[in-house]
Amino acid sequence: MNDTPVVPDRESWKVYLKPRVLGMLFLGFSAGLPLLLVGGTFSAWLRDLGIELAAIGFLSWVGMAHSIKVLWAPLIDRAPLPLLSRWLGRRRAWMLLAQLVIAGALLGMALTDPRENLTLVALWAVLAAFGSATQDVAIDAYRVEAEARHRQAAMAATYVTGYRVAVLAAGAGALHLASIDSWTLAYGSMAMLMGVGLLTTLVIAEPVVSVTSSTLHFEHRVADYLAQTRHGGWRRHLTAWFIGAMVCPFAEFFQRYGKAALLILAFIATFRISDIFMGVMANPFYLDLGFSKAQIANIAAAFGLGMTLLGAGLGGLLVARFGIAPILLLTAFMAPLTNLAFAWLAFIGPETYGLVVAIIADNITGGLAISVFIAYLSSLTNTAYTATQYALFSSLMTLPGQFAAGFTGVLAANLGWTSFFMTTALTGLPAIVLAAMLLKFAHPDQVRRPGIE
Repeated sequence: MNDTPVVPDRESWKVYLKPRVLGMLFLGFSAGLPLLLVGGTFSAWLRDLGIELAAIGFLSWVGMAHSIKVLWAPLIDRAPLPLLSRWLGRRRAWMLLAQLVIAGALLGMALTDPRENLTLVALWAVLAAFGSATQDVAIDAYRVEAEARHRQAAMAATYVTGYRVAVLAAGAGALHLASIDSWTLAYGSMAMLMGVGLLTTLVIAEPVVSVTSSTLHFEHRVADYLAQTRHGGWRRHLTAWFIGAMVCPFAEFFQRYGKAALLILAFIATFRISDIFMGVMANPFYLDLGFSKAQIANIAAAFGLGMTLLGAGLGGLLVARFGIAPILLLTAFMAPLTNLAFAWLAFIGPETYGLVVAIIADNITGGLAISVFIAYLSSLTNTAYTATQYALFSSLMTLPGQFAAGFTGVLAANLGWTSFFMTTALTGLPAIVLAAMLLKFAHPDQVRRPGIE
């Protein structure tokens, strides 16, 4: 049974005029801006200055901050920030702090030359990545909590649009600025653009969430257990906080789904591994093949943005028509196939039409995958533990691919580009098998999210 609510057509269009839905456009921009600046654009900068492929590959581990953010997500769920939380509320306080850290780190990268001090640039990149991961946790939690379930698709759509516009700015925009002037100007300008997120965080309203009776009963059992222990005073309070923040979110998820929870987590971990595995080497690949920075900016970044938004919009329509499950299965099949398009591009050489075809295939598929996956992950969370549970899912989504991506420079250098992309396509096979198993044991269209409906 598909429990996706049917929303009247007037609501479907008017929902995009709601302040929180519009606000997600700018928060999505703030979330998307740092991604390439410690990822694809960062690798293009390093390669442009002559840094070895192996070093670029290992430096991609900077992005693993996004894959381990679940470790500090419980703090964002439960721990207030002095002064900021009282002024802005729980979610907005963490957003503001993270945005300030990102802006400062990007400015530090802008003022440091990798040829003279690669270690310092790497440290600034690590700080920017941790700030970006923290911002993602807070924004993801805000997005899930701020509107009812039937508006989550609209929240995801505006978020993805803002996110991809930021990717365009951090990709094509930064490459053009570097081509016209310098990488210092490029990264300095990106630091200034973080002001979009800062202003949005100050303007939007903090969401109000409810906790279900089953969740309250679940935590009361913890309190009853602690009341019977010998611990007292600060030790009891610390233990209660630790269990409530660190243990309950995971225990509640496994209690809700039982053995199927392991299948869900395995699918999340493998769904985008083929994309992440090859993504780090995309810009170095284009440069090595002979494309100019301007061509990469115009086709891979700018034109690619349009294709991603087309895919995201198409994904929203397909999910509304057919549900989440079949589109998850479709994108699981399509993702590894797009890697073969890059193998074909490597075979034919620096032909513009080949780059266009590869970008169309990869970015439309990526847009489809993003829209359906955000809707799926949002449906799995309990609003009592939104930040922690969503961080768990999104961390699992990126961790295997991000770790493997550290070795992609060595792999590409030894295999050559054609064989490299054919190899990355094989990493998408587990997701196809697990997506089919989900339909039988944990159907994505039959999950119910505790809390806001």
